Amino acid sequence: MSDTTNAAAGKPGKKGGMNIIQLLLEGRAFFALIAIIITFSLLSPNYASVSNFLIMSNHVAIFGLLAMGMLLVILNGGIDLSVGSVLGLSGVFAGFLMQGVEIQSAGIILYPPVWAVVVLTVALGAVVGMCNGVLVAYFKVPAFVATLGSLYVARGVALLMTDGLTFNNLSGDPGLGNTGFEWLGFNRIAGVPVGVIVLAVAAVITGLVLSRTAFGRWLYSSGGNARAAELSGVPVKHVQVAVYSLSGVFAAIAGLVLSSQLTSAGPQAGFTYELTTIAAVVVGGASLMGGRGTVTGTLLGAFVIGFLSDGLVIIGVSSYWQTVFTGAVIVLAVMLNSIQYGGVGKK
Repeated sequence: MSDTTNAAAGKPGKKGGMNIIQLLLEGRAFFALIAIIITFSLLSPNYASVSNFLIMSNHVAIFGLLAMGMLLVILNGGIDLSVGSVLGLSGVFAGFLMQGVEIQSAGIILYPPVWAVVVLTVALGAVVGMCNGVLVAYFKVPAFVATLGSLYVARGVALLMTDGLTFNNLSGDPGLGNTGFEWLGFNRIAGVPVGVIVLAVAAVITGLVLSRTAFGRWLYSSGGNARAAELSGVPVKHVQVAVYSLSGVFAAIAGLVLSSQLTSAGPQAGFTYELTTIAAVVVGGASLMGGRGTVTGTLLGAFVIGFLSDGLVIIGVSSYWQTVFTGAVIVLAVMLNSIQYGGVGKK
């Protein structure tokens, strides 16, 4: 009788312990961010200030935008290694347009307005992403291979467009109706950098799409089990093309924001950003197997990576060690994901 009572009494305790572990796993990005802020605040008096948080958040906006697109792809069970190169190509393409497009046959130089530059650049990102999606969905090319090829193609085209150089003058010419887009990198609205506002708007729209639309339901179901989703009437191939196209769009927007912040556009911009972006999504709790992940978690993951990197810079840690820390974070995040989603110990 006493054994039965003790066993019954032990169950709630075990369940409570598991609940705490589950809470820590699910909220690991949030707890990691708090720990990072506290640690670097103790190490540097300049870290924990509103102005510094806003500056760091403006840096995070680049990875956050890339992570929004990467989240959609990973939810679908894929991967997009081309986002860093698409970012670089988009910046170069925008810089090329800002310099003026010479039409030799007519002997004129066209200076497209800023809104046209933005639209054309975003369209370029969508086209590159759509090519990735078509290769994956219709030609059955593994996502890793398709996007790895796009990574090299996009980077190569950017180098060809610039001959390896950098477009430094992106301020435009007001006399020609082209005021440049430096405002995107430097202006603030109510004290908040425009880049941060762009990230916030993108995150809200992405969250609404995932939670309130049929496309969001299709994405989660096709990422969890593509065959079952297809048998249920989900247009799996269309969803695949759409998520890669959207990933390209987010990469193009990130390229515009980064070029605005740097006031220049170079072909090497975004180098290795795809790895940091994947890290942000995984740290945020998304499963690399697809079907699991949230916008909130991905944003937290981006802030963890960004605030950690900037914190290391502030306290004077070598950039080489920053790479080591980023790699360690990726491995730890994947390990925790395996534990959370039951990958450890299952047969």
